[in-house]
Amino acid sequence: MSSPANPVNGTPLDLRRWRSLPTLALVVGGLFTLIGYLVGGDKAHEITAHRQFAFSLLTVFAFYTSLVVGSLFLVIAHHLFDAAWSVPTRRICESMAVQSRWLVPIWVVIWLYSGNIYKWMELDPHADALLHAKSWLFSGFMWPVASLIVLGIWIYFSHRLRFWSLRQDETGAAECTYRMRMLSYLGVVFAIAIGTTFGAILWYKGIFHQWFSTMYGVWYFAGSVWLTLATVYTVTAALKATGSPLKEVATEKTFYFLGSLLFAFTVFYAYVTFSQYFIIWNANVPEETFWYILREQGSWFQLSLVIIFGHFFLPFLALLRIDVKLKPAFIIPLAAWAWLMHYLDMHFNIMPGLHESGFRLAFVDIGLFLLVGGWLTKQFLATLHSAPLYPQRDPRIAEAMDAYVEPAATAAPGGAK
Repeated sequence: MSSPANPVNGTPLDLRRWRSLPTLALVVGGLFTLIGYLVGGDKAHEITAHRQFAFSLLTVFAFYTSLVVGSLFLVIAHHLFDAAWSVPTRRICESMAVQSRWLVPIWVVIWLYSGNIYKWMELDPHADALLHAKSWLFSGFMWPVASLIVLGIWIYFSHRLRFWSLRQDETGAAECTYRMRMLSYLGVVFAIAIGTTFGAILWYKGIFHQWFSTMYGVWYFAGSVWLTLATVYTVTAALKATGSPLKEVATEKTFYFLGSLLFAFTVFYAYVTFSQYFIIWNANVPEETFWYILREQGSWFQLSLVIIFGHFFLPFLALLRIDVKLKPAFIIPLAAWAWLMHYLDMHFNIMPGLHESGFRLAFVDIGLFLLVGGWLTKQFLATLHSAPLYPQRDPRIAEAMDAYVEPAATAAPGGAK
């Protein structure tokens, strides 16, 4: 393959005028949320403003948790595979992953409003066989305990990986690499496999406690990494275009592999999503099929078609060409599209528990998305700029930059070279 042009050319990009955007989103989102909370609801369908707020917050929580889970996975994968190409993006992913600490106050609010979301909280487990079988997890005591354990696991691994990453910048000691690698061995099991699965079951699948699916955690993981790859590509391209220190480190192979993984997870997400539907629909068990039957009612069916074509077919066809993966002008709009599709996917999974008749975007939905997004963006930027933009002493940094040095020729015995 011929070497394409550098992904970012021309004069440095000036992003100073966008600095106030997170604050603006925070203020506008707060105003919209307040208005939606006070005057929201749907009297015609007996939906109170409190219930609408609770479901809207859970949907936004699911969306931004995806970025935390996806970025933590990318950090862990970097250390597990000892990759070189991902060195330039590692600090970005670390800064995104440590925002896991801010998920806790959001979850606390969800917990306070949980009675408006989860019907099983009002049921007697002895009168409901399916709830009784799952009462070890879906109970007033175990649900918050398990939720806090999942959040605690994410916080622990994300912060310890960043701690040793910053220590590596200071000392360059091999111990830092080994520590991060060991944390990743444990993290891929406890934080990604177990943590993501239980989080998805507790918070999203738990809206319909009767439903069974062994693939739901994998579905959430696939969508989360897909969204994160699109986001990391955008942030890396923007930082490179501004002429920051990342300019010399993020090479064309950085963008190529990010684009390739984005393509791979587009396919993986579609495979998992279709497999879940195919197996459940063919088994034709009432405790499983009702979940899909509900989503064939009203405008939910139209939204499902939007997700099928917008979440899979469009990005799949767009990313087939090799050269487009190296063009931020092409991938960044696709990344914005990925944000829209992932939010609609979270909406499709959560909101039928509130609006059974069809899709409905409430005022508070927009407000909470901007409010939480603005706050987390401010925290992410503060974390990102509190340390060097890329690992300073990663043992693979030279390989990541394609900065190889030819060893000097030495004379062999007998005069041969």
